[in-house]
Amino acid sequence: MRLIAAFFIGGLFGVGLLISGMTDTRKVIGWLDIFGDWDPTLAFVMGGAIIPMAIAWQIAARRAAPALGGTFPSPPEPRLGRNLVLGSVLFGMGWGLAGLCPGPAIASITWGGTGGAVFLVAMILGMVAAPPLKRSLQGRQTA
Repeated sequence: MRLIAAFFIGGLFGVGLLISGMTDTRKVIGWLDIFGDWDPTLAFVMGGAIIPMAIAWQIAARRAAPALGGTFPSPPEPRLGRNLVLGSVLFGMGWGLAGLCPGPAIASITWGGTGGAVFLVAMILGMVAAPPLKRSLQGRQTA
C-alpha cells in the first residue's frame, strides 16, 4: 500500500511541476536572475506548497504513527553542519547552472532533450558516488 501511495503522490507532484511550469529551466533560471529579467513565478509555487505542508505537519504532530505504517523519522539535527552546508552549496550550484533539481529533472525526462538526460545521468551518478566519497572523507578525518 505504501508503494502505491508513493506512486500516486509522486505522480501528483510531477503533474504539479508540469502545470506550474517548474520543469521549464527558463522559469527557474529566471527566478535566480534577480538583477536581470526576474520571474517571480517560483515564489508563488513555493508559497502554494508551504501552506498545505504546514497543515500536514500539524496533523502529523497529533498522530502516534504514520497512516500507512512504519514510524515517523526523528527530527533533524538543529545545528548547521558541514554536510548540510556542503550539500546545500552543491544543490544550489546544480540548480543555478542547469535550472533543474531532482523532481523537475525526472519530470522532464519526456521533453528535456540531451541536456535533461545529461543532467539526470549526472545527478544519479552523484547520488551513487556520494556515500562512498563521504565514508572516505570521514575516514581521513578520523585518521
